[in-house]
Amino acid sequence: MQKKGNTFAKYTWFLLIYNILVILWGAYVRASGSGAGCGSHWPACNGQAIPSFQKYETVVEFFHRLTSGLTLPLVIGLYVYAAKNYIKNHQIRMAAAGALFFTIAEAILGAGLVKFGLVDKNDSVARAVVMSLHLCNTFLLTACLGLSAWLASGRPVMKLKGQGPLMVGLLAMLGSMVALGVSGAVAALGDTLFPATSIVEALRQELSPTAHFLVRLKLLHPLMATCVGLFMVLMLGLASHLRPSVELKKFSQITIAVYALQLLIGLVNVSFLAPIEIQLVHLLFADIVWVCAVISTAIALENGVPQKELEGVNTNDVVDAAKDLVGAKLWKAYITVTKPRVISLLLFTTIAGAFIAQGGMPDGFLLFIITIAGYMMAGSANAINMVIDRDIDARMKRTSNRPTVTQVLPSRNVLFFAFCLAGIAFTMFTVFANLLSAMLSLAGLAFYVIIYTLLLKRRTWQNIVIGGAAGSFPPLVGYAAVSNQLSPLAWILFGIIFLWTPVHFWALAILIKDDYAKAGVPMLPVVHGEKATVIQILCYAVLTAVLCIVPFVQKDLGQTYFVSSLVLNGVLIAHCINIMKNPERPKVLSLYKYSMLYLALLFMMIAIDRAQGI
Repeated sequence: MQKKGNTFAKYTWFLLIYNILVILWGAYVRASGSGAGCGSHWPACNGQAIPSFQKYETVVEFFHRLTSGLTLPLVIGLYVYAAKNYIKNHQIRMAAAGALFFTIAEAILGAGLVKFGLVDKNDSVARAVVMSLHLCNTFLLTACLGLSAWLASGRPVMKLKGQGPLMVGLLAMLGSMVALGVSGAVAALGDTLFPATSIVEALRQELSPTAHFLVRLKLLHPLMATCVGLFMVLMLGLASHLRPSVELKKFSQITIAVYALQLLIGLVNVSFLAPIEIQLVHLLFADIVWVCAVISTAIALENGVPQKELEGVNTNDVVDAAKDLVGAKLWKAYITVTKPRVISLLLFTTIAGAFIAQGGMPDGFLLFIITIAGYMMAGSANAINMVIDRDIDARMKRTSNRPTVTQVLPSRNVLFFAFCLAGIAFTMFTVFANLLSAMLSLAGLAFYVIIYTLLLKRRTWQNIVIGGAAGSFPPLVGYAAVSNQLSPLAWILFGIIFLWTPVHFWALAILIKDDYAKAGVPMLPVVHGEKATVIQILCYAVLTAVLCIVPFVQKDLGQTYFVSSLVLNGVLIAHCINIMKNPERPKVLSLYKYSMLYLALLFMMIAIDRAQGI
């Protein structure tokens, strides 16, 4: 029986690899313009079972039909074996049944493309739609084959009940990858039907309002690829933390690494105007990433993998505590996990970014969207942070009463709430502003959760220096929401907050260093003491002041900003020098409070100066 099991596992892996090769050949059929090589006949080729091979296109298309047609008996063999050797409703049996269903659907969709003439030079909406359905089906078929191969290799079955919002998030990640694949297929079709002779010509075509919809949609794919990559990093990083498993960590890292390589190949593909060879390599890596993501999801949901968000929690106590929260008290608890006081300054810089981009008052409805969606995305990041840092928060007096610590809000509920906030915010930015602002808001969330909270916070005193970039995204979001681009000034706004963050946060860290020491968080005052911290604070304050001069030198901003910047930075540096002489608590607290006022006033003066320049 063991030998049969090993043989079956090898067979399923072979079938998966074979299916990927068939997918690549199908892409070659489209890219080489051979889709009409057999005319409008199906399953016959030019009305014959075996046609004359006088045309290259006929050879290519016939070979594709032959190899894809062979998939059906191979998948039938997979299903028959699974049905005979596994009990009803076993996940291998269900995956094999899914593979059979999607194989048949694949044939029907392929036949539809041929019978209705949606091949060769056809550039209709109908072709794009059917191609999209065909690709979605291909992804699902590959997922079923990948799961069959993985489970047949002796892996535990997935536990699909009780996984909470993490499973929803992982499935959403896979769904976003399918959507990305669809955009990639449409972009590739545009490259085939409307080839450009140079990068400049390609950009001119894509930016033209009169260009064919397949050409204009080509711009969408790189932005979607970035968004999906950020979402993947977020979900796989979160899954690796909440479902601690060596295999999951390994596969998550492989998935992210291959995805990064795929992005690089995509850049090369665009740079060389999408030659067929690079298109096929790009598609191959897309298939590998997809299989790795499916397997990573399966590992995260495996029966027996620890569920970290439930560690140390008595579920009965959680239910009893949650019953006490109803109505206004319940909403107040959920608002608390978004950290509204922390968000207020971030939200101000987001709104200021919109005013700066507009050079005055932005559209009222757009400003409303930026405000609400900006709060929701930042609130989502903070809520996820509270779930991850529940153990640290429990040891710190300042945070020991947070709803995630007391569990008056179960961690699963907070995660689900956070995912909903992020999803709604991303949708609002995409629909009512633009995809660039949505991508930047998601980047801020992913950076805060993965880079700062999971990777840096507990490992190095440089956590806030690098991780502070997460708080630098808000002005970019506001700027992009209005202008759909990022000018050098927008990036200077990012840099100002990036350099200001250590000044602000290390002042707070000095005030609560005992709490950080108790929690084991290696903040600078804990690791190297107050003297080293105040020196670093002064250095970053000076760097912030220097960067503030750049917009005036570049003539992006005028004298109103320059004078106010000199005053604000002068006071900031004076505060820093003051605590260097004597870092007593009242002086450090004064710096901390002023640093918040400083950033708000600086961004307000930038917005006023920009309005005066219009």
